[in-house]
Amino acid sequence: MKRKPPSDSPFEAQRRAAQRSALNALKRARRSAEKAGVSLSEWEGEFIDSVSERVKTHGRAFADPEKGAPGQALSAMQGRKLKEITAKAKGEAPKRRWGRKTPKADVSED
Repeated sequence: MKRKPPSDSPFEAQRRAAQRSALNALKRARRSAEKAGVSLSEWEGEFIDSVSERVKTHGRAFADPEKGAPGQALSAMQGRKLKEITAKAKGEAPKRRWGRKTPKADVSED
């Protein structure tokens, strides 16, 4: 019986898993938008294409290590935009990011 060659390092395995996960999430977002009949904007389509190309080529989609965790394929902002695109494809209302909360009743002391 043949044995498998020893795997690289655990870090490499984690990096490849993050790469596969990011590519699958990008494909899933595009497919769900097409399936639901939601048209993505030109920018959103270009974003998905460029990010997936960078992940395939370089293993991750950002160059600055301060923008994301070392073993991750997408930066924090790219992950947020991907979640927004996925929510749009599902037909969910966009979440307010920086807006005010609903005003509370004004309670005055007499």
